[in-house]
Amino acid sequence: MYLLDTNHCSHLIDGHPAIVACLVSAGDVEVATCVIVRGELRLMVERSERRDENDRKVKAFLRDITVHPIDDAVADVYGLLKARLLKHFGPRDRAARRKSTIERLGFKENDLWIAAVALKHGLVVVTADGDFSRMREAAPELPVETWLPRT
Repeated sequence: MYLLDTNHCSHLIDGHPAIVACLVSAGDVEVATCVIVRGELRLMVERSERRDENDRKVKAFLRDITVHPIDDAVADVYGLLKARLLKHFGPRDRAARRKSTIERLGFKENDLWIAAVALKHGLVVVTADGDFSRMREAAPELPVETWLPRT
C-alpha cells in the first residue's frame, strides 16, 4: 500500500518509465495520494506554461487514484508527528524548542501532512524528497521508498 508524493505523481503523469514499471509491478496493491499532493499538483498546473494540457493530464490522473483527505484522525497523527520532530531535531533547551519552527528544522508543513496521512492509513510514502527519510529518525514507523533510479 503506497502513498505517492508530488514528485512521483508528477513523474507518473509524465509517463516516467521507472515509475510506471514500479506501478505495474505493484499489481493490485493500493496506490493512493492525498489532498495535500492534489493541491500541489493543481499549483503546478496553474504555474505551467502548458496549463490546458497539464490541467487535462492532472484531472485524468486524479480521477484514477484514491485521494485521501485530511480528517480528525490525520490531524491527530500530524500533531504527534510534528511534536516528535520538534523534540528530536529542535534545540535541547525546552524554552528555545517551544519557539522553534518546523521550517527552521528543514521540514515543510505539507510534507508533515503527507507523512501523517501515510501513517494514519498504514501507507508507504513513495518520494524522492529526502525530508521523509530524515523524518524517520524521529518516526521510524514511517515507511519511505523511492521508485526513481538512484543517480
